Amino acid sequence: MNRRSFFSSATATSLLATAPYVIGQSNERIYRAALIGSGWWGMNLLREGLDSKRLKCVALADVDENARNASADEVEGLTGSKPKAYKDYRELLAAEKPDLVIIATPDHWHALTAIASLKAGAHVLVEKPTGHTVKESRAMVNAAQAAGKVVQVGLHRRLGPHHVEAHEFLKSGKVGDIGSVRCFVTGGGARKETPTKNSEPPAGLDWDMWCGPAPLRPFNKKLHPGAWRSWLDFGNGQLGDWGVHWLDQVLWWSEEKWPKRVFSTGGRPVLGPVVLTQEEQTSDAPDSQVAVFQFEGFTATWEHRKFADNNAEKHKIGAYFYGTKGTLHVGWRDGWTFYPANAKEQIIHGDSKLQEPDGHNLQLLWADFLKAIDNNTKPACDIESAHRSSVLPMLGMLSMKIGRSIEWDGAKEQIVGDVAANELLARKYRGPWEYPV
Repeated sequence: MNRRSFFSSATATSLLATAPYVIGQSNERIYRAALIGSGWWGMNLLREGLDSKRLKCVALADVDENARNASADEVEGLTGSKPKAYKDYRELLAAEKPDLVIIATPDHWHALTAIASLKAGAHVLVEKPTGHTVKESRAMVNAAQAAGKVVQVGLHRRLGPHHVEAHEFLKSGKVGDIGSVRCFVTGGGARKETPTKNSEPPAGLDWDMWCGPAPLRPFNKKLHPGAWRSWLDFGNGQLGDWGVHWLDQVLWWSEEKWPKRVFSTGGRPVLGPVVLTQEEQTSDAPDSQVAVFQFEGFTATWEHRKFADNNAEKHKIGAYFYGTKGTLHVGWRDGWTFYPANAKEQIIHGDSKLQEPDGHNLQLLWADFLKAIDNNTKPACDIESAHRSSVLPMLGMLSMKIGRSIEWDGAKEQIVGDVAANELLARKYRGPWEYPV
């Protein structure tokens, strides 16, 4: 379920079978754009931006030489203009001064690249979640406010047509008073994980830069490209990947800003023990996890299990909103469905409305982003709301790591009466990298 890689292999992208994009077909302003993280998902985002006819891609950055060169060639094939390719995003920002920057790095790089882009005067489209730790995410909000630039976060389900329909249904009161919400992803086929041998990084990959502010660990082909989310130094597991989308739906519906209390537990009963030596390693994210978020008027739960497809329940992904008049399921490819409490009433269903082939409404995300830049308005997936949604999986992972529940003071963004837990709201950066404020 990984959606992107900061530095994917050159084979992860392919030329679109469409006519070349021509700059200047729109009467609206053309923005000079740059991409940081030119792997599979980064190129998906860039292609959609190019399709809007509102962008000229002037540069891209990736620490994987093969990925950045392949992506630069692809952009030239699509547009007739080859962007400059950089290994270091800081050199790109200094030299090119783009109007907007697309960030599709692993989570541990989101904060530094986004803040640097904002300070360089660019608007930012950054993938979800906002950061890897709570205080990183807060620093991104602070930087956006200081810069006065538009930041759109990749929580595109806020714009998806069937999600909007389901949201309107929830707000109509037809579900009744909602006392609990269950967010979930099940399946994945995981089985006991055998350690994989470490190796030298492939030619052209700057592994030290890939790890960046995170701990430097031996290179492993399972980690890059693709599966970095399952390593907690770089991502926050399934909760930080899929969980943030569905927990964002909860905040969107409820208009709550934060929970009062969080508890999470999980482990690797199927994948097995974590291994990390100089010779070999496994991933370290949980294969199953439950998190409970207690809000003022309802409780939301998250659960995932990666070791079996779920054929025992009607839906395998999404969120159930449990109300006094019935239950509303909001899903992905199965749309939304209301199951009334009164068995004599008819089930109400709305089909999914997705942009294929990958099922994500990136056209709508881009249209909303560009409209916000044009008009200097707040986008649908703005940095402040995305920060609040992203904090939820971060707090869930924090609770699981320390093995106890936490009381969250959302106004101060502190954990009440727990010094050890508060220390995990940030982490020490490695080497020359400085943690953002």
